[in-house]
Amino acid sequence: MHKTLLATLIAAPLLGAAGPLLAATAYVSNEKDNTLSVIDLDKLETVETLEVGMRPRGLTLSSDHKLLYICASDSDRVQVMDLATRKIVKELPSGADPEQFALHPNDKWLYISNEDDALVTVVDVDSEQVLAQIDVGVEPEGMAVSPDGKWAVNTSETTSMLHWIDTASHELVDNTQVDQRPRHVEFSHDGKLLWASAEIGGTVTVIDVATRQPVKVLNFAIKGVHPDKVQPVGVKLTADGKYAFVALGPANHVAVVDAKTYEVLDYLLVGRRVWHMALTPGEKQLLTTNGVSGDVSVIDLASLKVTKSIKVGRYPWGVVVTP
Repeated sequence: MHKTLLATLIAAPLLGAAGPLLAATAYVSNEKDNTLSVIDLDKLETVETLEVGMRPRGLTLSSDHKLLYICASDSDRVQVMDLATRKIVKELPSGADPEQFALHPNDKWLYISNEDDALVTVVDVDSEQVLAQIDVGVEPEGMAVSPDGKWAVNTSETTSMLHWIDTASHELVDNTQVDQRPRHVEFSHDGKLLWASAEIGGTVTVIDVATRQPVKVLNFAIKGVHPDKVQPVGVKLTADGKYAFVALGPANHVAVVDAKTYEVLDYLLVGRRVWHMALTPGEKQLLTTNGVSGDVSVIDLASLKVTKSIKVGRYPWGVVVTP
């Protein structure tokens, strides 16, 4: 056989096998449609719609990106999707009305906010057993686990507190007061700081994890936007510690914050009622879910400009990205 032809035949299956691995994908939960939108991040367009449980909101990935966990809030379940087949392979007990959750770095313990019951439910994703139910404040929502796995932190909207749960004992050991209606918490990549948004308070509080005390409160003011519409929800931090991005809800903007000096650098106009965000591989772009306009905005991080809007389902809420 000719050497050139032989080389082509050998290379062809390798190229075919590598193709899908290069296509980064975003999954967006659509509250009103009971679906996930699948976005091809090379094409920057929705390529598939997947039916899931009722009122999907929070999304999170296993560390190997093979499994997608879905808070099906009105189904009172956490669904587990195998991303190789994009099929639901099991459902986990979640407690009532799961909204947000966080997976421990051990890839086994899932911490789930139960908004209606003022509880955090801890589920072992392998055995599918409830390990603990922890009493927290009224209307728990936000949930995060520290990079070292020591802390699980929950926000209670009505109590206006962050609740610190020791993951070794699954006991509530401390509380931190923040502004009204905390919606989301996000640890810095080094685990030293925790960023907490307060929707009605209109602020983001940065907390020192070692002392569990606030070190900075950020305020936001957008020219031409009434202060009552500035309602921080999602927060996303870059791995290099340079930027923090804050979704400002019905203000329809994302705040760009210097994560070291806490200076607000800019406000970027996105779709209507921006909820949550995800960074693409290599942190080249930031995706925002815009509930009322039913789309995802794409922000180029090199220029800090919004470059595209991608139509998804009704009331997009959560978003995650696989490499």
